[in-house]
Amino acid sequence: MSWLYNGAVFTEDMIPENAFGFIYIMGAIIDGKSVSYVGKKNFYAEVKTRLSKKAMPTDKRKKTYKRVRKCTYQNYFSSNEALKQAHKDGVHIKREIIKICYTKSELSYQEVKYQFMFGVLESESWLNGNILGKFYKQNK
Repeated sequence: MSWLYNGAVFTEDMIPENAFGFIYIMGAIIDGKSVSYVGKKNFYAEVKTRLSKKAMPTDKRKKTYKRVRKCTYQNYFSSNEALKQAHKDGVHIKREIIKICYTKSELSYQEVKYQFMFGVLESESWLNGNILGKFYKQNK
């Protein structure tokens, strides 16, 4: 299950220079119902890795790890629990990149913009439960 962007499979070499992350829509059929989710994801994450014994500093006050930049989006299946469980259960999930962003603030803004644009809180076909932790779906 690959990411799609403009109708084509998105690969790591297609990441624009200085791109920070992207806005995505994930869709699946869960329990016979078509559902979707709008979210954001960074292309890279700074991951701490422990230094080997040889590379360890002799001074105990110094860091015992180094930061490594890793590409983390390929195996990402949303922060939504229903989509995560559907993936574990083998349900096909369509993953589509709808916007590439170049800063952290642009990424956050575009996520909120698309969530309001698609009306994710107004329809049961969207799995988003809130926007920014401030606006929530109405319990009916």
